[in-house]
Amino acid sequence: MRKTKPSVKVNLARLRIIPPAYAILLGIFLVAWLIVELFGTGSFTNPDTLTNILVRSVALGIVAVGQTFAILSGSLDLSVAYLISVTAVMSSFIMQGNSQLVPLALMVVLCIGILVGLINGFIITRLKIHPFIATLSTSLMMKGLLDTGFQNFAGSVPKSFQALAYDGWGPIPYSVLLFLAVAVVGEFILRRTRFGSHVYAVGGNREVARLSGIRTTRILMGVHVLVSLTAVLSGIFIVSRLGSGAPWVGPDGAYDLESIAAVVVGGTALSGGRGNVAGTVAGVLIFGVLDTMFNLLGVGAFLKLVLRGVIIIVAVASYAIRSKHEVA
Repeated sequence: MRKTKPSVKVNLARLRIIPPAYAILLGIFLVAWLIVELFGTGSFTNPDTLTNILVRSVALGIVAVGQTFAILSGSLDLSVAYLISVTAVMSSFIMQGNSQLVPLALMVVLCIGILVGLINGFIITRLKIHPFIATLSTSLMMKGLLDTGFQNFAGSVPKSFQALAYDGWGPIPYSVLLFLAVAVVGEFILRRTRFGSHVYAVGGNREVARLSGIRTTRILMGVHVLVSLTAVLSGIFIVSRLGSGAPWVGPDGAYDLESIAAVVVGGTALSGGRGNVAGTVAGVLIFGVLDTMFNLLGVGAFLKLVLRGVIIIVAVASYAIRSKHEVA
């Protein structure tokens, strides 16, 4: 008998060289470069501009990594913006420009972050309140506490602490290294740990995960603590950049809604169970490229919001169309 070679089925998804989020990032970068070169007032590809894109992405990027875990688990967190404000205000208020008080301030804000995460997780899992309402309520409580105690900038951070925002290791800013470290750790947790696999399982189908023996309550509690800790890290970076904290630094940055948008633009399903941190990093960088392009073009703040909204819709729609084709 004639021997035939066994057929080999090629998994096209595994052969995809550039993930969709990075393909979109590359396309937007090239378009931005061309538009700025033709109509802008500066160069889009010089080292200072590229570094500015990365530094501009740090605060949003760190909290978006935590938001990725929440959305993957089928939840979300709207309290991150005011937790960033609480972190910035409390850390600078405690430090008062004294470098010896830095460890105490960091310990306090980390404990606050853990507490907020536990409260969010408790309300969602034990009181059975939808994450949108639960975390929005927590956000409003923090806003009330901030408005009661602080109306303006509070305290200051020492000059040595501002090295996080303004110094670097060679040409790479420390803040960018911090963002990279958080992203790498987040991806490692999702891909290489039992907790990460359980996050995917809970987001895919919470009831099936529970029946499979996964402690879904603990997973969701852990996820919200993780989101809060990333919000604290973002607040620490912001206060090191500003030199002092104020109640509006978080809400003005819209880190709650923008972190969710960056995660979704990065390819994570809003329904949970599908996505990764690597895609979120691409989504954050897309926002950084757009902001830099708009600034170099002198686009007004209101028009900037409109254009960003349109681009988010187009990006998410492209994922929806691609997902339908993959299912088909």
